[in-house]
Amino acid sequence: MYSLANLIADLTSGDDTLAESSAVKFAAKGPEALPALKSLLSSPDPDSRWWAVRALAELDDPHVPTLLISALDDPELSVRQCAALGLRLHPEDAAITKLVEALSDGDPLLASLAADALVAIGEPAVPYLLEVMENGSRSARLHAVRALALIGDDRAIPALFAALDQYSAIMQYWAEQGLERMGVGMVFFKP
Repeated sequence: MYSLANLIADLTSGDDTLAESSAVKFAAKGPEALPALKSLLSSPDPDSRWWAVRALAELDDPHVPTLLISALDDPELSVRQCAALGLRLHPEDAAITKLVEALSDGDPLLASLAADALVAIGEPAVPYLLEVMENGSRSARLHAVRALALIGDDRAIPALFAALDQYSAIMQYWAEQGLERMGVGMVFFKP
């Protein structure tokens, strides 16, 4: 069994293969690992912060989502991306507003990962996503329509129908997918 000190040393070694192996092993440490990983989140080294977020995603602990939410404010883009991915694995309603903000981020990967995390949260995210559909930027609306389509909540039906009239093939595609998943819009005529 690896000691916590050895796992942290491997995690911050600069060797990605060793660090990934270490990140996975943190799951066995549980709450015992939280203080060390939380401390790494304050490191001046962005790579160490990224690996701390990656290792946190492996833990099954109620404190993990709060730490991942705070990592969404990290100055390093890759750390924010990793945090959004981690929140997909640890969905938490408290993350909704920060994830919705990330839908407007200039980085399409971060915005897409944030949408995936919102899908994992599910129905509690729907009112926020509907607000994005009304008032968000075009790119944020694209991510929101995909999230709404995958969540499949009936409250999204009017927004999905409205998205069918957009001049975006991607938006139309996701609106159609969402409506089809919900069984809405299909009309069968008798001959």
